[in-house]
Amino acid sequence: MTVTDRRVTVPLDWFEESSNETISVFARELVDPGRRHEDLPVMVFLQGGPGGKGPRPTVRDGWIGQVLKTHRLVLLDQRGTGRSTRVDADFMSRFAGNGASNSAGAAADYLLHFRADSIVADAEHLRKTVYGGRRWTTLGQSYGGFLTLTYLSQAPEGLTASYVTGGLASICPDASEVYRRTYPRTRAKNQQFHSRYPDDVKLLARLADRLAAGDVRLPDGDTLTVRRFQTLGIDFGMKPGFERMHWLLDEAFADDGERLHDGFLAQVLARSSYADNPLFAVMQENIYGHGANGPSNWAAQAEHDRNPDFAEAARPLLLTGEMMYPWMFEEIRLLRPFAGAVNELARRENFSELYNVERLAANEVPVAAAVYFDDMYVDSGLQLDTAAAVGNVHAWVTNEFEHDGIGDPKVFTYLQDKIASLGGEK
Repeated sequence: MTVTDRRVTVPLDWFEESSNETISVFARELVDPGRRHEDLPVMVFLQGGPGGKGPRPTVRDGWIGQVLKTHRLVLLDQRGTGRSTRVDADFMSRFAGNGASNSAGAAADYLLHFRADSIVADAEHLRKTVYGGRRWTTLGQSYGGFLTLTYLSQAPEGLTASYVTGGLASICPDASEVYRRTYPRTRAKNQQFHSRYPDDVKLLARLADRLAAGDVRLPDGDTLTVRRFQTLGIDFGMKPGFERMHWLLDEAFADDGERLHDGFLAQVLARSSYADNPLFAVMQENIYGHGANGPSNWAAQAEHDRNPDFAEAARPLLLTGEMMYPWMFEEIRLLRPFAGAVNELARRENFSELYNVERLAANEVPVAAAVYFDDMYVDSGLQLDTAAAVGNVHAWVTNEFEHDGIGDPKVFTYLQDKIASLGGEK
């Protein structure tokens, strides 16, 4: 692969002309070395998340290898992530002081500039300034599909076609409706894990009892609680998530049967610290809904309270999924500086509208979407409701893959063939 780094300066606030603060947005372009001088079509990859940076490929394979057969590929570090101006725990310290409520309000206001509408505006600026305004194609994975719908709402004239994998956002339902559907699927994934590894059911109970007894510290000094360990169930929506959990548990206890291995604790820290993607936790409940849906009021926590079988003391111990809870911003070191802001966001009544329902209904840009029927994170029923409400969307429903099905090159190949059958990228 021939690699070219791109960087552009953009307004922090695209929608307020009087604002003069700027941030940096980074993107990395890949192209087949033998075709680097050709006038190839351009595809921009919209990463999952929220708070996801672009992939860092080590080899030319999978979907990236497939894309490079026909396109230049642009891997965007969404604002706040990767080599774009980062928003992390250290950055959030700038909002400390001036009174707790003033600090929280200012921090929440700042974070609102990292929603889908601003990310799409960044992409459009990159397309117009670096790529001469030529139309390009989007490939949106997971949250990247949410971004795709915002792109089709804000600037469809910039697109030739859109590919979506596991991410046709629900246009109208709020976070509460999303989580009402999410918990049953997460419960089902736990049951599948128990069926595949029945001995791990007792091991999970034993581990939970040990954590509940207290005084288990992670390498960074945080206390490992039962509920923090439960969040590792987020991996159950990926392949091979069950296997990763099984082998993690396999070496949890030392030979004395009481002490937890340092290696186990180091792995738990790496999987639950949010060191590389704090905005994933911070912005999670703000990606749902269509503008003035009212406050989220910690929708995942509210639904958790209605499902007592997910409690820390329940047995068998059930692990949770892609849910973010207010206690995480107290217990997890690198999320604590965001606590005031996320609590403020959970109370906010109104947000900018991310989707133009009328424009989406009249959409003419061809969209090919892979809908994973058993997706643990993005409800397939809501995805199909969106496919019916947006013009020119062609959904491929499959239960062959989990949420990370894009890792199999035949997913992209299938969608590419579908776009070609619709007349190609015009």
